[in-house]
Amino acid sequence: MIIAEAKKVIRIEAEALQALADSIDGEFELAVRMILASKGRVIVTGMGKSGLVGQKIASTMASTGTPAFFLHPAEALHGDLGMIIRGDVVIAISNSGETEEVVRILPIVRRIGAELISMTGRPGSTLARSGDIHLNIAIKEEACPLGLAPTASTTATLAMGDALAVALLVERGFKAEDFALFHPGGALGKKLLLTVRDLMHAGADLPLVNADMLMRSAIFEITSKKVGCTGVADADGSLVGVITDGDLRRALEKGVDFLERPAAELMNRTPKRILATDLAARALQQMEKYSITSLFVFEDEGATRPVGIVHLHDLLKAGIA
Repeated sequence: MIIAEAKKVIRIEAEALQALADSIDGEFELAVRMILASKGRVIVTGMGKSGLVGQKIASTMASTGTPAFFLHPAEALHGDLGMIIRGDVVIAISNSGETEEVVRILPIVRRIGAELISMTGRPGSTLARSGDIHLNIAIKEEACPLGLAPTASTTATLAMGDALAVALLVERGFKAEDFALFHPGGALGKKLLLTVRDLMHAGADLPLVNADMLMRSAIFEITSKKVGCTGVADADGSLVGVITDGDLRRALEKGVDFLERPAAELMNRTPKRILATDLAARALQQMEKYSITSLFVFEDEGATRPVGIVHLHDLLKAGIA
């Protein structure tokens, strides 16, 4: 009974979302165009559950390139309407379209000179008729068996808000790098802000030997630099190969006497590379793709001389995982 009821709730809400998707029309595009053309901010307002959903909508917009904040309609009636200025776009949410606190601020919003997008489940309601644009979030039924608790209606409202935020993000050409500016903390910020340059070993810490250097000395370079490999460079300093701990083990297994041989004879001639300006998260992707633990770092695509090396352990210590 419990599981069946849970599945019923999810099914009703899924059907509500499908119906919402099917109902998207030109009004939605007009709403997006209105916000894009605005010189001000987006102010989202709503009471009760609509207000809670409105807070999330405002937060999502703000983090994806559309300046936005939530204004509680009851507080607005007692002075906070001063937060709205001419040129702003107000998104007012009320499933019934008749919520008293929301309806009471509408004349003031108009007097201030802000534009109004109404989001309701009743196209004929006071709020719907007052808006410059109306976004219909009507549903067939609530998931609540009593038909009282906002369930499918709040899900539809949230989805409409997400649709607006994402459409605006796409139209603005918002990129991962832009998103990172608003999310500098935690694992997400690290993935989006840290570059390979921030984590690479450079200068004297870059393991590099000449192609004609004996393997006896090359092994010392691998051991002293502590990244499990060394790059091999030609006379011009260009990277031509790499020797890893794995290469040494495989040579020993084959019984190869390599200590007095030049590094060029034992090296792998296809070292993997990455740019210093690439995100550290991309370095991790490359390591996973090729099943390796290090990448040599270059300043640009055409460069042949490495400026550093980044190791898997550096990425893990930085929280890039």
